[in-house]
Amino acid sequence: MTAKTAAVLSLAGLLRTAVPAVASVEPFRLGTFEHRGEAFLGIVLRDAWAVDLAGANASLERHNRMWVSLPMPEDMKELAGRWHLGMRDRVHAIVDQVVPLLARSAEERPVWIHELEGLHVFPPIRPGIILATALNYPAHGVEMTTGAPAAMSDASALDDQQVSMDHFWEREPGDRRQNPYLFMKPGSIAIGHGEPILMKPEREMVDWECELAVVIGRPASDVEAEDAGAHVFGYTMMNDVGDREGRGDDRYGSDWLVWKSTETFAPLGPFITPAEFVADPHDLDIRFTLSGEIMQDANTGIMEHKIPELIQFASHNLILRPGDVIATGTPDGVGYARIPPIFMKPGDTAACWAEGIGTLVNPVREWADAIR
Repeated sequence: MTAKTAAVLSLAGLLRTAVPAVASVEPFRLGTFEHRGEAFLGIVLRDAWAVDLAGANASLERHNRMWVSLPMPEDMKELAGRWHLGMRDRVHAIVDQVVPLLARSAEERPVWIHELEGLHVFPPIRPGIILATALNYPAHGVEMTTGAPAAMSDASALDDQQVSMDHFWEREPGDRRQNPYLFMKPGSIAIGHGEPILMKPEREMVDWECELAVVIGRPASDVEAEDAGAHVFGYTMMNDVGDREGRGDDRYGSDWLVWKSTETFAPLGPFITPAEFVADPHDLDIRFTLSGEIMQDANTGIMEHKIPELIQFASHNLILRPGDVIATGTPDGVGYARIPPIFMKPGDTAACWAEGIGTLVNPVREWADAIR
């Protein structure tokens, strides 16, 4: 990174000041739902209600002559891309109008206000790509090197010399961190809150990694860290599920297809919290429980490469587009590193939580249970 970047970063505060605070509107989240066979984009209020964005907008446009007609996005990816092109203000205006209606009886509430309970929850967004960050919490790097295969051990070791990557990543003198390490998971394997993580037959080393995930809003190409906040739409949770059993050989080192890209291995959600409602993404408690037992308990403040740096590194490799997701790494406490190891098994319930973001819950089932 440049000297300018290092001077500006004060990493924990970068994103905190990137988005103007909003005090006049009730906080909300955004999700994708199904009601009676129809999918809809929803505004989540008070963790109890999902407001059909298109239905609410159509009704309120009819009753507010001052409202300019605005076509609604077809999906969350489009909403993310249009957030700063009028959609943010419209959603805020809808929330202001809807909140007083929540106190009405079920018979008096508009049909486009749904109780969350009973709705099917899809992944909040269908990302074009998912970038997952490896070994971004120091304690997780340590736990993975203790008795781990050589490939894992080498990946987390400190550099003996300063090493930069021309164009992609320039390190300042004295920076002893490894360069950022991101790998791809297919966006198509994402599942939503309540949907099952499926275990392939005879694969018994399926592990969890609870992670804060960043959802991109504005396209990002060759973005510097100090400008990264303007490209963040919001935050959600991802369980970066992995199969520790591997390939059975050491051919070519890490096999991210086998380890991390099996169908259903990217639970995402439950909702997206817009960036304006997250005061500091680097100061959130984060926790994972397996069937009610706490396995991971940490704070996002201890991640090694902060979110602006991850966006900088990723956007110097490819163009990040609206709806793309960057999972920021997991704290220590994964099952592989425990003595003896603990892995997810059919019948378990995986729950990934961060304060202000929500709780992503997924049952674990056998592959044969998937009847589609």
